[in-house]
Amino acid sequence: MSFNQYIDHTILKAETKKEDVLRIIKEAKENHFCSVCINPTWVSLAAKELADSDVKVCTVIGFPLGANTTAVKAFETTDAINNGADEVDMVINIGALRDGNEELVLNDIQAVVDAAKDKALVKVIIETALLTDEEIVKACQLAQKAGADFVKTSTGFSTSGAKAKDVALMRQTVGPDMGVKASGGIHTAQEAQSMLDAGATRLGVSASMAIIAGEKGTGY
Repeated sequence: MSFNQYIDHTILKAETKKEDVLRIIKEAKENHFCSVCINPTWVSLAAKELADSDVKVCTVIGFPLGANTTAVKAFETTDAINNGADEVDMVINIGALRDGNEELVLNDIQAVVDAAKDKALVKVIIETALLTDEEIVKACQLAQKAGADFVKTSTGFSTSGAKAKDVALMRQTVGPDMGVKASGGIHTAQEAQSMLDAGATRLGVSASMAIIAGEKGTGY
């Protein structure tokens, strides 16, 4: 099976250099990956380099903790879109969710969705490693209510990444029409396939080249 069309080719490490970003852009173009997922500082470069390509420019908002204020997340979204982002992956306010403050979580997501409206696709990172099953369900319901396009498992910067059982629960919660992105800790074709089988429609991986070659990769 070809995974290429599902892959957000990802590089989000703090130490990332320009040459690293240019490398993943080149790899994404050559292998027809869905997008490159990069930190906001690289969006303008990626948009320029991918202008003649079908590969989308994806960036992150409120990353990786989700603890920015709602106004900051909305501004980050507008700024990213102005710089050429096609997709934004935002982190929810995880502490607010765990406190049961559904109104704050909903408004937080809604602000990003509103800022991106008709301009960029919104994926909502819920950080499944830090949540109970009940909290995963609630986070997915709030993301769906806010009008987001996807729910996403993980930042890749927490205690663990995507698990197939969590992807399956997310898919069960949001139904067939909303996107589900599995990210974090996916290093082999077998792991990638298990996420798709569980209901994922997008894969956030830095081991993309190893996965499509049938090898075991490392990283995000």
